[in-house]
Amino acid sequence: MSSGRPNRRVVVTGMGLICGVGHTTPEVWENLKAGKSGVAAITHFDTTNFACTIAAEVKNFDPLKFIEKKEIKKMGRFIHLALAASDEAMKMCGLEVTPEISERVGVHIGSGIGGFDVIEREHNNLLQGGPRKISPFFIPASIVNLAAGHVSIRYNAKGPNEATCTACTTSAHAIGDAYKIIERDDADVMIAGGTEAAITPMGVGGFAAMRALSTRNDAPEKASRPWDKDRDGFVIGEGAGILILEELEHAKARGANILAEIIGYGMSADAFHITQPAEDGEGGFRVMMNAIKDAGIKPEDVDYVNAHGTSTPIGDVLETKAIKRAFGEHATSKKLHVSSTKSMTGHLLGGAGGLEAGITIMALCDQIIPPTINIENLDPDCDLDYVPNTARQAKLDIALSNSFGFGGTNGSLIFRRWTK
Repeated sequence: MSSGRPNRRVVVTGMGLICGVGHTTPEVWENLKAGKSGVAAITHFDTTNFACTIAAEVKNFDPLKFIEKKEIKKMGRFIHLALAASDEAMKMCGLEVTPEISERVGVHIGSGIGGFDVIEREHNNLLQGGPRKISPFFIPASIVNLAAGHVSIRYNAKGPNEATCTACTTSAHAIGDAYKIIERDDADVMIAGGTEAAITPMGVGGFAAMRALSTRNDAPEKASRPWDKDRDGFVIGEGAGILILEELEHAKARGANILAEIIGYGMSADAFHITQPAEDGEGGFRVMMNAIKDAGIKPEDVDYVNAHGTSTPIGDVLETKAIKRAFGEHATSKKLHVSSTKSMTGHLLGGAGGLEAGITIMALCDQIIPPTINIENLDPDCDLDYVPNTARQAKLDIALSNSFGFGGTNGSLIFRRWTK
């Protein structure tokens, strides 16, 4: 990572958010400010005999609004969600990708798992009918990079075309890497973020087998409770978060509405354990410091952290330790606001960083911090200002969004409020 101010500044001119609390960015944001949970009983499949029967599904989603009927079965649900979010983001940014600029417009959209629904469906077809029953669209419907591929085709984006797959840090890495692509002059515009649709029997069953999921099945809306002493695991969610990143002068030249500026990006590895964060949150500390260094700011310049905050017993404590180490007295004196919107949206896995980057930008735009809901009995080892249960107005100039993933892969993004 380079330090100091970049030569080419990068701004956000559009975004599309879809998750368990809404199908559009305004709907998602209004429900988050109201502290509304998107967690409910799973409807995607029969949960009989499953230890966990709850999730944050995207309810009543109709892919026909975005995709031709004949094309729908050629794509996994993660692609449907990515196309929906990209459609909103592109409409918001108002950019027409003409042949003259198409080679300077790229796509970087990742997914932690890809078409898990398609993999399970086609495996059942194989078992029941043999190899001739496997769909010819199985591979392109399920592989991770086809969300980026479809978006690139739809918008004639002929610039860099990539897809990250770094577990729950996927879309933070996608946005950060897209930012660096523009900064180094390899593109002027990037459609970037992540998407996930892993609420399937194998997805839920696999995480439940690890004992990673909450089993508060009788009260779904209270199941995701970061930093509460009675938390018992995360709640899986689905959806997508897509940002339009654009070089500042390019955006100004076309009169684009600028939402925020991205000013810092950090990466780190725990090099510790396949699923547990490093002791004392050491990897989380380093990734935040790397992002702060890249932004050329001081820790005390950060007003708000949209935390990874998954509601797991170990992870929440270690992220708290990492934040306290990175921000020192700025955090312990509760001058730094911290919240976990996963308490409402569930955990989108590879889509989490994109969704939460968009939420962080909305917080800067509206000067409102979304709450962490379901904090009833604060864990004594978690002693920061987590904006419990109710949204809060605050002066916000700079905000940081954290994402941590299995394999010890970490990413932090820093955004600055845009003022004309």
